[in-house]
Amino acid sequence: MTSNEVLSMYENIAGLTGKMAVAAQSEDWNGFDSLQAQCAAQAAATATGVPALDGAKRLRKIDLLKQIMANDRAIRDITEPWMGQLDRAMRAH
Repeated sequence: MTSNEVLSMYENIAGLTGKMAVAAQSEDWNGFDSLQAQCAAQAAATATGVPALDGAKRLRKIDLLKQIMANDRAIRDITEPWMGQLDRAMRAH
């Protein structure tokens, strides 16, 4: 995997997680699941390792990781309260 391919993968994941956050906000769970599968497929490329990046490319990767983490937090802010309600409902029965 080249450094350009690494950045492209992280850009794709950042875009997909952003779309996942929008899908979660609109409660489009089918769309969310589809986007999550696409995201997992993109991330699978990291299983074989990725090269270290230097300079501007490294900084771009860091920015993309920050975006991905912010998107993840937005998704969790929506899904975790729902998961807690489901957990409480399951325990009640």
